[in-house]
Amino acid sequence: MKIKIKLYLVVLIIGFLSLTSCTLEGGESLNGASTSSISDDLSRGELPQAVSGVLSDMRTGLNTQIDVQSVFGREYYYFTASDPRFEGDVVTGNLDNNTFYVTTPWSSRYSTIKDINLALEGLANTTADFSAEEIASVRGVLNTLKAHELLAVANAQYTNGIRLDVANPENLGLFVTYNEALTAINDLLVSAASDLALGGTSFPFKLTSGFTGFDKPSTFLQFNKGLNARVEAYRGNYSNVLALLGESFMNFSGEMTTGVYHTFSLSGADLSNPLYIALNQEANVRVAHSSFINDALANDARVNKVVLRDTPREASGLVGSYDVWIYKSLVDKIPMIRNEELILLYAEANMLSNPLQAKSAIDVVRNAAGLGGYLGALTETALENEILFQRRYSLFGEGHRWIDMRRFERISELPNDRAGDAVPDAVPVPANENK
Repeated sequence: MKIKIKLYLVVLIIGFLSLTSCTLEGGESLNGASTSSISDDLSRGELPQAVSGVLSDMRTGLNTQIDVQSVFGREYYYFTASDPRFEGDVVTGNLDNNTFYVTTPWSSRYSTIKDINLALEGLANTTADFSAEEIASVRGVLNTLKAHELLAVANAQYTNGIRLDVANPENLGLFVTYNEALTAINDLLVSAASDLALGGTSFPFKLTSGFTGFDKPSTFLQFNKGLNARVEAYRGNYSNVLALLGESFMNFSGEMTTGVYHTFSLSGADLSNPLYIALNQEANVRVAHSSFINDALANDARVNKVVLRDTPREASGLVGSYDVWIYKSLVDKIPMIRNEELILLYAEANMLSNPLQAKSAIDVVRNAAGLGGYLGALTETALENEILFQRRYSLFGEGHRWIDMRRFERISELPNDRAGDAVPDAVPVPANENK
């Protein structure tokens, strides 16, 4: 597997760096130490650049990943004048395993995982004066982020499987099944949680503002627990979900938007939000699927995630009258996980064992959206329908709906607007992977 190592080499002369260096928010450099320096012996000075490089790379290809999954989930269509394959291949489910919508998310996530593996190797080899608490906290952060990236690959590939062991590009591990991947990701998060619990009171590096409120070991641990609750929900281990949520940042009285985010800026060579598009564009546009408006309940505030266009946009027989308007500027943050999702995971985990508790959680989300409490039946089927409906509107455009409909074996319910359109259940393995 050709994994591009992107830890921002500083093997170039100082004058060249002054022209090419890039910055993360707050102005910190994204140019880290050489990869051999990091893996051989991670120094205290190299650590902040290594972490910044990981966080920066986590954003690479994020728009392609979310666009593909949102189109699969029939949340929106993406029309771009430069490449009709989003309204062709992706909507028809006729996927080419050697095309950007397959290769970009795969290579981007594994590139970040490579960065993390190098940093972990360097941490294991370090001769720097890190305390045991500091080493544990760094390892906990890196493995939590690694689990996040592995989960993104696994959710896309599903039954096609993924590689877990990619530490040695010359001797890659075998492909594992989706269930095996989820088990390993859970184990990684559990290990990371143990490290974070031993990680002291602060990190020996700075995180971005996307981690505000989660920027020390004890609070980053709450992010770890929330992420693992998502994994365990995918595995159907609902008792574990409830235990994890009890140690996460889930808060019925808190803001729905509280959580951990990717951040963007317009400074230097940093990245701007790739999912932002101004309203009423023609060349490039994300338009909501008509069912998002047609199926919405009256007075649901979450419908403001789309805006009626001046004129409908059509491409290849697909039509959209509403622009997606989740991100309203080039510096808006993109969520990794939010309180709103955790509350709905709590509802899901209770829908069989404690339907009244499930209803309580559903009501928190409904009331936050301006709706009254849930008045439907408390049967398994009714609660499943309601939870999926609330997840559809609460997490619109964040890449969840395709995964949700697949894990509840309801992909066939997703609409197809043209003859020949179909929703696949997995993204193919890239052609050069030699599975």
